[in-house]
Amino acid sequence: MAPFTFTLFAPYNKQAAIRLKNASVRMFGADILMEKDESDGYFRATVDLADGIFHYQFKIQTKSWFEQEPEPALPNYDDDEYIAMTQEEKQEKTEAYTKLIDEIRERNRQRESEATFTEIWYTFVDPYATDVDERGSDDAHKAVGILTVKNGKRIIDEYEWKYDSCYLPPDEELVIYEIHVGDFSGGDNDPNARGQFKNVKEKIDYLKELGVNAIELMPIKEYPGNHSCYGTTSDLKEMIDEMHKNSIRVILDGVYNHCDCSSPLTQIDHDYWYHHNPKDVAMSWGPEWNYNFYDPKYNIWPARKFVGDSIRYMVEEFHIDGIRFDAARQIQNFDFLHWVVKEAKKAAGPKPFYCVAEFLPDEPCITNIDGPMDGCWHDSFYWAIRDLLLYDNIDIGRLKSVIDCRQQGFLGVTNVVNYIGNHDHDRMLVELGKERSIFGEEAFKRIRLGVVIQMTSTGIPMIWMGEEIGEYKEKTPDVAKIDWSLIADREDNSNSINKTLLAFFRGLVLLRKENKAFFQTNLDFIHEDHNAKVLVYQRWSDTGERVVVIVNFSGIFLAHYRVPNMPIDGWWHEWTFNYDVKVSYNEVHLDLAEREAKILVWLGENWEPSVSEPQPDPSTESTSNNDTNTTEEKPEEKSEEKQQ
Repeated sequence: MAPFTFTLFAPYNKQAAIRLKNASVRMFGADILMEKDESDGYFRATVDLADGIFHYQFKIQTKSWFEQEPEPALPNYDDDEYIAMTQEEKQEKTEAYTKLIDEIRERNRQRESEATFTEIWYTFVDPYATDVDERGSDDAHKAVGILTVKNGKRIIDEYEWKYDSCYLPPDEELVIYEIHVGDFSGGDNDPNARGQFKNVKEKIDYLKELGVNAIELMPIKEYPGNHSCYGTTSDLKEMIDEMHKNSIRVILDGVYNHCDCSSPLTQIDHDYWYHHNPKDVAMSWGPEWNYNFYDPKYNIWPARKFVGDSIRYMVEEFHIDGIRFDAARQIQNFDFLHWVVKEAKKAAGPKPFYCVAEFLPDEPCITNIDGPMDGCWHDSFYWAIRDLLLYDNIDIGRLKSVIDCRQQGFLGVTNVVNYIGNHDHDRMLVELGKERSIFGEEAFKRIRLGVVIQMTSTGIPMIWMGEEIGEYKEKTPDVAKIDWSLIADREDNSNSINKTLLAFFRGLVLLRKENKAFFQTNLDFIHEDHNAKVLVYQRWSDTGERVVVIVNFSGIFLAHYRVPNMPIDGWWHEWTFNYDVKVSYNEVHLDLAEREAKILVWLGENWEPSVSEPQPDPSTESTSNNDTNTTEEKPEEKSEEKQQ
C-alpha cells in the first residue's frame, strides 16, 4: 500500500468528494470528502492504494448554472435493436435527440440566475483522467475514470517506444492522408463494428505503397457515447511508433473551440472555463472555451491552462507530430493560439511539428508573419476545384489564385493544405453522381484532373481516405467503412477503373515527393488561353528541377495544341502517358484531351535518349515508370483513339 493523492481544481466551489473502488468490485463505497486549499484552489484527498486498477469519480457542489444535457443518443453499433432499424427509424431517433438538445440549450440560454443551482451536487469523471470507461459501473450511470497504480505510482501504460530516432519528413514535403479510425478498417465484411488503432497499423504497407508520409487522425479523444474508443493507450502508441518506423508522421485533429455539454468542467463551474453565451449562436456546437478570462486571485488563465495541459500531454505521452485545430476562426483569440502552438512545439522538441488550422473562410492572417499557425486548410481551393469538376465553371483567374496561393497573400508551401475532399464533405465522386448524374469513366476522368491540380499546386496535398480508390459512400454519421473490395483482385476485372485510379494517385504522390520543384513557392503561369480554356504553369526549384503542367479545362479535344513559352529547350518526360518529348524554340505541340492535364518533367541539360523507340499507345493510361520511350512529336491519331 502507498498513499495516492487525488486532486481537483475547483477554486470557487464549496465542497467536493471522490468515489473510489477497485475495478473488480461492483459497487462504490462511501464518498470520501476532499479538503480544499484556498491558497491554490485545489481539493485534495489522499488514500492508501495497493497496486491495481481502480475506478473513480468526482462529486462537486456545482456552481454551474445550466441544465445538463443528456448523453448523446448516437447509435450503438453493437446493438441488435439499432442494426434492425430502418434508415427512417435511425433518422427519426437522431431528429428526436436533436430537438431535445435544442430545447435544453434554449432553456439554458434563458437562465440568468445561479442561485437556484448552487446546492446541487454533480457526479462526473476527472477532467484529467487518462483513461475512461463510458459504460460506468453498476451504481455509476456515468463514465468512470480508470486509475492504474504500479509500484505505488500512477501509470498510463507500460509501452516502450522503439523508433523515436527514425527519420520524419519536413513539413514542406508532406502528403497527408486523413483518416477516421472507426471507418478505416477491413471493409463491410469486417467483423469489428468499428475500426481500431490496430487496424490502421495493419494498413501501413498500403499507406507506404500509396506514398503518403503523414496521416491526420480525426478526433480520437473520449467523448460521450459508445463509439469513441479505438483501443488502449498502448495500441495508439504502438500505431504511432510503427508509423514513425516507416517515416510517416501522425497529426491529430483537436477540437479546442468548444466541448460537449457533459464535459466535466461544465459540471464544476461553467463560466469559470467557458463563455456564458455562445459568441455566435449560428456557429455554436457546445460550451465555448473562454480564453480571454484571467483569474488574478490564482494568477491563472483557466481555459488556457487546461487546454495547454491537454495538448502537452498528447505531444509528450504519444509523440504526435502535429495538430489540426478545428474551428480555429471561431476561437477568435490569436494570442491564445500563438501561446498554445509555442507550447506544443516546445513539448515536441527538435523534431518537425506541424500546426494547421481549420480557419474558414481561409485567410493568410492565420499563417503569415504575425499568424499563429504553420498552415491552414485551403478551403477556397476546394470550392474552386469543386466548381470546375462539378459544374464546368472555368474561371481561370480564380483557379490561378488557388493554384498559386501567393496571389491570395499566403507566403509559403506549408501555409495551405490543398484537398478535393475531406470529412466535412461528400467525396467528389458522390457529388458528381448526385448533382450531375456523372458516373463511370467520365467521373473518374474529372477526379484525375482535380488530383493533378491538387498535387502540383503550391501547398501541402491532403487525401481524404478512400478518394484514391473511388470510394462511393456518402457522408453520414453512421458507419461508412472503406470498401476495400474496390481494389481487390476480381476474376472479371470489373474494378479496373478503381485500380487505375489508385495507380494514378500513387504515381502523382511519388512525383510530388521526389521532385524538389514542389517544395518551394516558385510558380509561374507561362501560358493562358481563355478561348481554348487552357492554362500552363511551371514549378521549379533553386537546384534545377522543373515541372510544367498543361491543363485543358474544356470539354473539347485539342489536337496538336501549341504550348509556347516553355522555360527550357531540350528533353522532357510527359508523366501522365509516360513518354519523352523534345522542346524546341521554347514551344511544344501536344494533344490535349478534354478535361485532361499533362505533366512535363525536365530531364536535365545533358539528357539524351539512349534508344529511339516508337511512341507508346496512349489509349491505355498508366503512371510514370522507369521505361524510356522517346518522340519529338506525339502522334495525334493515338490520342484520338483514346477518346472513342
